[in-house]
Amino acid sequence: MFEFKIEAHSGLARASTLSLPHGVVETPVFMPVGTQGTVRALSPNDLKAAGASLVLANTYHLHVRPGEQVIAKLGGLHRFMAWDRPLLTDSGGFQVFSLEGFRRVSDDGVEFQSHVDGSRRTLTPERATEIQWTLGSDIAMAFDHVVPGGADEPTARDAMERTLRWLERCVKRHEELRRTEERRRGRRRNGGEDTSPPPTPYHPSSSNPPPHHQTLWPILQGGAHLELRLEGLRRMLELGSWTGLAVGGLSVGEPKPVMYGMLEAL
Repeated sequence: MFEFKIEAHSGLARASTLSLPHGVVETPVFMPVGTQGTVRALSPNDLKAAGASLVLANTYHLHVRPGEQVIAKLGGLHRFMAWDRPLLTDSGGFQVFSLEGFRRVSDDGVEFQSHVDGSRRTLTPERATEIQWTLGSDIAMAFDHVVPGGADEPTARDAMERTLRWLERCVKRHEELRRTEERRRGRRRNGGEDTSPPPTPYHPSSSNPPPHHQTLWPILQGGAHLELRLEGLRRMLELGSWTGLAVGGLSVGEPKPVMYGMLEAL
């Protein structure tokens, strides 16, 4: 279901394929951003005609409006978007970071004020994982703590450490959801009565695989401090065997040479 295969390489450059529940993605790939469940001014057919094979949607925005339960009742995010190719959902960490002055970060999670109606909401690693599970994306991203590009070493370390702690909680909750869903499906296959409540209001369809066909990717933080990045990467790899991972916390205010240098070093 999830497989990354290098097809060809030349030096550090490589061409690969990433197999996901809704199709195969050839990498390197440009991933259009459909933050609120749509890529502006483009229909799904337009995206396909342009060669798009993977689209990003955002957990925070879809949670705030229209809400993951609404999307689930319509058959999941793929059906909601009329998109039958792979989807990646961002955890919402960056969007919460952008709400400067309207959020409070703690080890438990982030309390913030909705940009839509001003209501107070809380997003935790567990909640971000549950929302993405309900949406039914192919790739879910772990909840992370993003800091500005110019953050000093102590601030960047604090965010990196918190991101790693949050990652462990995301993994635990994702595994709980997967096991619960598999038990429910096992009971139905065996003709037994399913008395356990579903973990989410997800409604699968033939064109929309169940959410346990979802992989979780961690996000590396550490600001513009290479040693922090390398330490975080080492510890992240010790936490699990990932099908992929993301480099986060870049293009958030640091000079472009710093951003490119960090990517090159990693």
